[in-house]
Amino acid sequence: MDLLKADLPDLLETLRPLLAAEAAAETTGTGVDADDLEQAVWVRLLEHRRIPAEPADWLRRAVRGEARRARRRARREVPYGAGTRTSTGVEPEDALLHGEENRALRSAVARLPGRCPELMRALLSPRDLTYREIAGELGISQGSLGPVRSRCLGCLRRMLAVEVAAPALRGMER
Repeated sequence: MDLLKADLPDLLETLRPLLAAEAAAETTGTGVDADDLEQAVWVRLLEHRRIPAEPADWLRRAVRGEARRARRRARREVPYGAGTRTSTGVEPEDALLHGEENRALRSAVARLPGRCPELMRALLSPRDLTYREIAGELGISQGSLGPVRSRCLGCLRRMLAVEVAAPALRGMER
């Protein structure tokens, strides 16, 4: 049936509690706002231009669909505003410093002895590998990754400590 102005207020009043409950259930722990989800479903109903044969079932499906879209959108969108920092920094200077730090770290990792460079590259990989995947790629047992990683990090720490100047003494520490 067509969405008539006379039917709309009754439909909205009837479906409002169900929509609020469904939206709250779908958004719990997802970072999506239930009010935004409710509004999106109402807009979808108005765009549909028809009162569905089974309004409650349609509403539940619409809430799930809008929640999926909102979660996908939330994963893709990056907030922009004052005080927001991304991995590259907000300001060009921050991006430059971040890049220099990454280059210094990659350079130090490349100078590590033995299998440490490959292990550290695997651990720092953006692919976020598991220990099992790293062990398979490097051809070593998963149980030995922890001790090897510990030795490599200790060596890296010692290398970087020599390269980074010690902080100046402050206050009563002299």
